[in-house]
Amino acid sequence: MNKQPIGIFDSGVGGLSVMREIIKLLPYEDLIYYADSANCPYGTRPPEEIRVLAVKVAAFLLEQGAKALVVACNTASTAAVAHLRQRWPGVPIVGMVPAVKPAAAMTQTGVIGVLATEATGRAPVLLDIIDRFATDTKVLIVAPPGLVERIEAGQISHPETTALLRQYLDPMLAEGADALVLGCTHFPFLRPTLQKIAGERLSLIDSGEAVARQTRRLLEQAQLLNPQTLPGQITFYTSTDPIQLAPVIARLLGYTSIPLVLQNCG
Repeated sequence: MNKQPIGIFDSGVGGLSVMREIIKLLPYEDLIYYADSANCPYGTRPPEEIRVLAVKVAAFLLEQGAKALVVACNTASTAAVAHLRQRWPGVPIVGMVPAVKPAAAMTQTGVIGVLATEATGRAPVLLDIIDRFATDTKVLIVAPPGLVERIEAGQISHPETTALLRQYLDPMLAEGADALVLGCTHFPFLRPTLQKIAGERLSLIDSGEAVARQTRRLLEQAQLLNPQTLPGQITFYTSTDPIQLAPVIARLLGYTSIPLVLQNCG
């Protein structure tokens, strides 16, 4: 069981930002990454539909032998992680939590922003985190429409992407925000563009590293760490056209060659 892979999934390629952190911390683990790009974005769907999609992908990853699951999607985490843990109680399952707590702790102005999807922005989980950890902080939540789709298309530094971000960031900066929570796993890929707009006025915070640490912690507790000392292998699956997705994955991860992406039609 220890040599079985870790299953990671997202509505698309955003979870690759989390996978990068897992590779850094757990370099000897084999990984299966599933991009449910045929149903991307999850952020505009109702919670019930997101749960159905998450269960379907989780079941597929477990069929491939995954020993643990990482829900590398804020939207799917808020809508489905509790349900997944109930359905598979013996499987270590890690979800995403928007990094509001560290942002509230570090702000000097008392104003922070949350860049999220529509579903995460209105999720009770996010509102509960704000109530618990940011009661004395002004929290500005924005969900730019079409942003996830632009990242899926690889348009990270496209002028229209920059213009869309500026439209939402400029008012936030005008209100004094000095920390921005990247509340979707797609958004860490926008760091260069965000820093270009905001400069040093805005600290960018995401949950990828914390999720990697939690994944290692759960594997240690369950005695499931892979004992091998060779770099782990990565297998990619998608619900959409793998030929279109492969170059986007290569670009986001900085690969010099196009990875093999397999298709699961469900």
